[in-house]
Order: sequence, then structure tokens, then C-alpha cells
Amino acid sequence: MSEKNKIILGVDPGTVIMGFALLEVSGQTLRMLEMDSRRLNTKLEMFDRLKTVYETINGLIVKYRPQELSIEAPFFGKNVQSMLKLGRAQGVVIAAALQYGMPVTEYSPRRIKQAVTGNGNATKEKVWDMLQHILSFRHELAKLDASDALAVAVCHHYMQQSPIPEKSNKKKSGGWADFIKDNPQRIK
Repeated sequence: MSEKNKIILGVDPGTVIMGFALLEVSGQTLRMLEMDSRRLNTKLEMFDRLKTVYETINGLIVKYRPQELSIEAPFFGKNVQSMLKLGRAQGVVIAAALQYGMPVTEYSPRRIKQAVTGNGNATKEKVWDMLQHILSFRHELAKLDASDALAVAVCHHYMQQSPIPEKSNKKKSGGWADFIKDNPQRIK
């Protein structure tokens, strides 16, 4: 593949259902290679489910040889235990990608919706409708986890194409005092 051609693996991590999608990028043309979700056996111990997550991601990497991983960031919910489990699943996915030297980028659900639909508060159904429009296909969808994973991959492509860089983790300005300190040439 040339420098402009690549495959992005998008993942919506989970310990009950994990969505995944592979997006091929050729110039400005986007094509979905595979999109699905994996229901994990909730009767298994958590570590066995995490092993299944790892094996699934590892298998996709071996089969498709994606160059980059984009993953949905967990959002804070009311149930702390659910957040911890989701964080573990996310960590296993990231570890599988890092094992192959793949760069990993994480996006918030709001950022993904904004990139795909233009509205950070869009419903999952609206995101799916836009994905079908963007990729010029019609497809019945059994699980929204799969479409979430495709949305993460499309978001990642758009963010890489954007002339506006992502916000950095730089400390926000503290007001006029910081402005004056940072811009002495603007004071008369």
C-alpha cells in the first residue's frame, strides 16, 4: 500500500459486546472491509472474556494488517464497576495493537458523533444513517456496537485530514493575568 492507502481498525470496546470495523482508505475513498460485533459469554470469568477480546483483535490485525487503531474512549457513567470493566477491555485492545507497533488514537463518543454527523449529540441511529451515506452503501445492522466501531474509524480518518489540529492537553488560560504574561508585546 502507498502512503495514502491504509487500513484503520476501529473498536468500540466492551466486556459484553465489542464492536469492530476495518476501514480501507485509498486517497479520499473510504471502503468498509468488515464490520461486526462480538458477544462475549457473560457466564465466563472476566479474565476469560478479556482473553477473547484480545484474541479477536489479534486475529483481525493478523488478517487485515491495519496500520492504525482508533478506539472509543469510555465515558463516565453512574456505575463505577462498569467503567472499570470497560477500561480493562479498552486496555486489552490497546495492548494488542501496541504489540504490532500500531499507533493508537482514542476519541470521545461526542467527538465521534461530531465528526460523522456534525452534531455531537446525534443519536446512534443518525450516526448509522450518515455512515451509510458517507460510504455509499445500504446495510442492515444487527448491533449498534458494530456501527459505533465504524464511526470511530471514519472519525479517525477525518481527524487526520483536518487542517485544524486536535486540542492539546495544554493548561487553559487563567484569564487576563495569563494573557498579559504570555503577550507582553500587546500591552501599551
